[in-house]
Amino acid sequence: MRYLCFLLLLPFTACDTTSDTTEERTTTAPDRAADGEASMMLTAAGVEAETVFDYEDIIWGFTWLPDGRILATVKDGRFLLIDGDSSTEISGAPEVRDAGQGGLLDVLLDQDFADNRYVYLTYSRPEQGGELGFTSVGRGKLSEDGTQLENFTSLYDGGPATDKGQHYGSRMVWGPEDGYLYFTIGDRGNRDENPQDTTRDGGKVYRITADGEIPEDNPFVGDPGAKEAIYSYGHRNLQGLAVHPETGAIWEHEHGPRGGDEVNIIEAGKNYGWPVITYGINYDGTQITQEVAQSGMEQPIHYWVPSIAPSGMAFVTGDRYPGWENDLLVGSLRYSFLKLVHLDGTDVTGEQDIIKNIGRLRDVRMGPDGYIYASIEGTGIVRVVPV
Repeated sequence: MRYLCFLLLLPFTACDTTSDTTEERTTTAPDRAADGEASMMLTAAGVEAETVFDYEDIIWGFTWLPDGRILATVKDGRFLLIDGDSSTEISGAPEVRDAGQGGLLDVLLDQDFADNRYVYLTYSRPEQGGELGFTSVGRGKLSEDGTQLENFTSLYDGGPATDKGQHYGSRMVWGPEDGYLYFTIGDRGNRDENPQDTTRDGGKVYRITADGEIPEDNPFVGDPGAKEAIYSYGHRNLQGLAVHPETGAIWEHEHGPRGGDEVNIIEAGKNYGWPVITYGINYDGTQITQEVAQSGMEQPIHYWVPSIAPSGMAFVTGDRYPGWENDLLVGSLRYSFLKLVHLDGTDVTGEQDIIKNIGRLRDVRMGPDGYIYASIEGTGIVRVVPV
């Protein structure tokens, strides 16, 4: 029956290289008022996007320096320092394999950046002159004048290198309780081997120290042949990672194939099922598996059918957006909007599509000024403001 239902769907895809197609999508904001009082929740019509940095190419990730300037990665390998409406290219960034979905990907400041000026990057590291590539995580020291990334060094290479151009991942966050670096690597287009095999990289969430060492309490430390940096497995292509502002739990989202984009809460050693269980089907409409659940495999807390092609992820904090506190923001490459997912704890209570038809949304962050920011392909960086 599930298979027949999927065949009735239009041929949507979660791959982040799909062309833009929009359709009418109706969402309803939940009423969170207590004791029957009228809800004061902000609606999708109550915000608009204003461009704060105009840029035509793909800003894959961005973050703020303590002085308010922005560091941004460009998919083609450029690393930018943005100051107001102008930018400077930072030298010393790693060479990337700019092919398919690969390139210069996420950016994250060290927890002690004010003292050590370390900046972490994820990227598609090239081999054999760029014919092959794999996801790598590394760090360098940003010069005092912000013009150079000095002594950049790889900390973890998710090999082996292949000629495939898809599913590099890759996002990073700091664990709020342990201070370790969590990062993601997609299945690299090898779904039948990588995600379910802990002796192989790909289709995983990883955890390492700030210096690239393996924490002794990682779940697969001591397992014969295991990649001991692995924290969880059974993932497809994870392009969203965020820390819940109240619980400290690490949430991720990942692309499904045709249907089955997922939101998960990551726990040590857990198996999230791909491709043994999934709510998606193959791009050609054939079935991947009959199973949507199996013992020993985690269920997503939320999934999308059809796919929205999620990229970028953040929780709403502060008081600029009434009724959205601790709700989840997810960018959509497919439908060119920012998805607002209303939460009651870990239960999804509703969704709104905001700043619609703006372009392929690549990353979303809460800014130090309490506003929502997003990077839009072909537009640059926008700020979402109540009107």
